[in-house]
Amino acid sequence: MRRRHAMPFGAEIGDRGVRFALWAPSANNVAVVLDGAEHDMPDVGGGWRRLLVPEAKHGSRYGFRINGGEALVPDPASRFQPEDVSGLSEVIDPRTYEWQDRGWAGRPWEEAVIYEAHVGTATPEGTYAALAGKLEALRELGITAIELLPLADFAGSRNWGYDGVLPYAPDSVYGRPEDLKRLVDRAHSLGIMVMIDVVYNHFGPAGNYLSQYAAQFFTERHQTPWGAGLNFDGREGRPVRDFFIHNALYWIEEFNVDGLRFDAVHAILDDSEENILAELAQRARAVAPGRHIHLVLENEKNEARWLERNESGKPKLHTAQWNDDIHHCWHVLLTGESEAYYQDFADKPVERLVRCLSEGFGYQGDPSAHAGGKLRGEPSGHLPPSAFVAFLQNHDQIGNRAFGDRLSALADPNRLALARAGLLLAPQIPRLFMGEEWSASAPYQFFVDFAPDEDLSRAVREGRRREFQHFAAFSAPGASESIPDPTAESTFTRSTLDWDEAGRDPHAAVLADTRRLLALRREHVVPLTKTPYRGAEGRMPTPRSVDVTWRFEGGTLRFVANFGAEAVELEGPHSGRVIWASPGIDQAAPGPLLPAWAGFFTTGDTG
Repeated sequence: MRRRHAMPFGAEIGDRGVRFALWAPSANNVAVVLDGAEHDMPDVGGGWRRLLVPEAKHGSRYGFRINGGEALVPDPASRFQPEDVSGLSEVIDPRTYEWQDRGWAGRPWEEAVIYEAHVGTATPEGTYAALAGKLEALRELGITAIELLPLADFAGSRNWGYDGVLPYAPDSVYGRPEDLKRLVDRAHSLGIMVMIDVVYNHFGPAGNYLSQYAAQFFTERHQTPWGAGLNFDGREGRPVRDFFIHNALYWIEEFNVDGLRFDAVHAILDDSEENILAELAQRARAVAPGRHIHLVLENEKNEARWLERNESGKPKLHTAQWNDDIHHCWHVLLTGESEAYYQDFADKPVERLVRCLSEGFGYQGDPSAHAGGKLRGEPSGHLPPSAFVAFLQNHDQIGNRAFGDRLSALADPNRLALARAGLLLAPQIPRLFMGEEWSASAPYQFFVDFAPDEDLSRAVREGRRREFQHFAAFSAPGASESIPDPTAESTFTRSTLDWDEAGRDPHAAVLADTRRLLALRREHVVPLTKTPYRGAEGRMPTPRSVDVTWRFEGGTLRFVANFGAEAVELEGPHSGRVIWASPGIDQAAPGPLLPAWAGFFTTGDTG
């Protein structure tokens, strides 16, 4: 089976050669330079330049000359950049790859256990091929989906991926496009879905040439943390919308991925009658009928409107949202931290955790102290748990710490074990960050590579240190100098996983616990969540304990936990079958007392 997404941008191979297309409304003239030969591109209206070149073929190298300039710019829709973001683009015929996953239609969302991975640091080799070699171990662990941090070509040899500038070109540092396809193919052969993180709110600071020939791609009407916003809603905004919509369709069709995670959609500013998020979701679902396609948002605004379900309980637009609120509750409980956005959860973390577990968002139109009292969020209690992706750690929450500390370096291991069970056995969709399954010792630090641009590198170093000056630990003069240099290769190297340590204690014990919990989830929780949702009830028996019951057509799931220093006396009989309990609790009967930092899960019939 061969797959291809046809798009109006870039280099498209046809029967008569290769058609090159570039939207360049602010350029006076454009030429494509192909394998050293220059060809003028005619203006065909609407800012478009198109040209069919019969001698072009798979593997040809090309770039665009703008207004007769000396330097060539890459194709913004390049399928591959063998020599980084400022080098020539390569013509790729996607039909040269023979897919082996015929018949794969994905998996229902309720079965998702997501493993977030950065390809460059997930293995010592840092390649698609090396990560493919770890998939069988992940399958045995109980992972059913991997989510890859952004792959769009970025400047240099290392980056989290959020500085990408060529969204159609999987970065060459990880391998060629066919290597990525082999990774997806291998995952599907093991029953593992593949999701890709995409960034549609900004471009990185190095290697973006759009302003030279398509100034209309950006607009000063909207300002973002990265500067002028993308022009999704202006008079000439249709090609901009299409550029990103086709990118989403490209990953789904051409790379056969099972879903996308949309980065920071609160920074996608669009005043159109139909928001770009709605159009993206509708087009993505329509392109792959019969397949399970999962669309996940990151959205600080907690806008439940994007997660609504139809009368059959299926997502109308987006499948789920990363639930930062539930992470923040767990983090405050485990660490006691209260700076930055944790101040919104430090006042009553247990109460907010109950709300997150039973209703989705912790903030549903409530004033945020961290945001100066602004209201944040929309009511979400009517949504099923599967509308929320829960996690204890992710690349942001680890990497945006000054030293990239993992939670296992900050929290008591016994308390972390309770949180791990609370994550993996609750009905929300659980997500693990690579290495979390064994409490990896490697930090995950912020790293970039903008050499040889020393001015940009210096700005990143200084900006990183300024970012933490308002934290108490770095308020003293010179204290921020201890923060790792994000431009140093050693910062990247320190962040690379050592898979061998998973076989050594104490890591091996954590890995075994994660495997056991995921087996329990597969046996007891997923069958419930695949039946219609009937609501939830959450309460606090004491100021430091939670008691949450979720009701599904197929039965009930209950989580009781005590986060206090003293034992809690439980009220009344405890019906249902105990599927998990903290060590030291009689699993046959949790008993009248629940020890400090202990809990249990039960299942039962719907009453």
